[in-house]
Amino acid sequence: MDGTVLIADDDRTIRTVLTQALTRAGCRVHATGSLAQLQRWVEEGRGDLVITDVMMPDGNGIDMIPAIRKARPDLPVIVISAQNTIVTAIRATEAAAFDYLPKPFDLPDLMTRAGQALARRVRKSDPAPAAPAPESAADPTLPLIGHAPAMQNLFRMVARVLNADLPVMIAGEAGVGKTVVARSFHDLSDRREAGFVVLTSADLSEEAIHRAGDRAQGGTLLIEDPAGFDSAAQARLIGMIEAWEVGPGRNQMPRLVSTTGPDPQADVAAGRLRADLYYRLAGVTVTVPPLRARVDDIPPLARHLLARAAAQGLPARSLSEGATALIRAYAFPGNVRELENMMRRMALTAAGAEISEAEARAALSESAPLAQAAPLTPPPPSQPGHGPAAPGTPAALAEPATMRLAQSVEMHLQRYFDLHGDDLPPPGLYDRILREIEKPLLEIALDATGGNQLRCADLLGINRNTLRKKLTDLNIEVTRRRKLM
Repeated sequence: MDGTVLIADDDRTIRTVLTQALTRAGCRVHATGSLAQLQRWVEEGRGDLVITDVMMPDGNGIDMIPAIRKARPDLPVIVISAQNTIVTAIRATEAAAFDYLPKPFDLPDLMTRAGQALARRVRKSDPAPAAPAPESAADPTLPLIGHAPAMQNLFRMVARVLNADLPVMIAGEAGVGKTVVARSFHDLSDRREAGFVVLTSADLSEEAIHRAGDRAQGGTLLIEDPAGFDSAAQARLIGMIEAWEVGPGRNQMPRLVSTTGPDPQADVAAGRLRADLYYRLAGVTVTVPPLRARVDDIPPLARHLLARAAAQGLPARSLSEGATALIRAYAFPGNVRELENMMRRMALTAAGAEISEAEARAALSESAPLAQAAPLTPPPPSQPGHGPAAPGTPAALAEPATMRLAQSVEMHLQRYFDLHGDDLPPPGLYDRILREIEKPLLEIALDATGGNQLRCADLLGINRNTLRKKLTDLNIEVTRRRKLM
């Protein structure tokens, strides 16, 4: 790696670690805790790459990127930030940052991206981008925060396709925040001044569908769970989309955003969703991960929801250390919706300013009555670079630590059947259940082996080529990492 790197971060430790790593890689490094100093270096012509934090004592690193681009169009900028929100990712993308990484970051990953930036300088002929939209243009109450890789991948995907002329399908379990993500596609996009219209299964008449389409012209039309529409309504929706695509008002066609369950292709296979409608809506599919797939995000998200509740007039509360550990240990089958309801309930009922461990235990017992047979206990703290706690910690239904895996799986499967009442689950259950089990198994095994596919294959007892094929088929991103920051 060759070149001069300019680092701006108010954390001395981060400056030291990055300086040492980049120097060992063959770079020359200038590091500062001031954006003003960074700006002087840029204007003097120094540097082949900038690595900057966002929140600095004398300004915002993202707000400075347009000035850097104006002075030095060929100078790539990598943004690092502890502000792990979708707005930060989008603003970094809008400002034409070369890349964005959340803190704490994986040092080898950052080094790889720095090498790519130094090797692929932005061409001087590239036009400078417009200044990014101010952060206040977005709703600060959106609960789209998270450092977990699954959420950061979601943020990056949203940022990349935010203003693309592509329909978006948002997949995920109930309660993960699909509608919130859909709203962000509108509120943070160039269409935010136009209409945002929601089309649900209650709006099935031809008149209602066309009325919704007319109100959404130039804006966004959100279609909630199109698999729940009857066949005639799906046909009418297809007809409206086709008319837009070939009609004179195509330039005013709304952005199509839809929300579905976790496996829309299973809906197509089962006949619940017409294939021709699916392909019209799934220009790009983004998946919102369940809370159990991002355990470390639960405490900051819980605090965020408490702060939002206080802003809406509920008593201001904080979480005790014991309450935080208990909440982190619970897998929230109802996802963000369940977590938000629980935070609001505890904000109302807590005896003091700090929610105690006993109060959290009582709230969790109300949410998971089946857990009362086994007391909730917090798991041991996770180690950096590792995923969820080892088997034996509370799961979605807080089963006893002595429960065998087969018993736990049986309990969850029985609950799944029970939720359908007298009806059977949709066809294709065998493959769907195996896929649900296989993906988290591979993700956790990869995380435990630091992304080393050879070690992961050995751990699982399968051939490395077999592992690679499964990772490709399940769309699992692999990152070799060693947590240093």
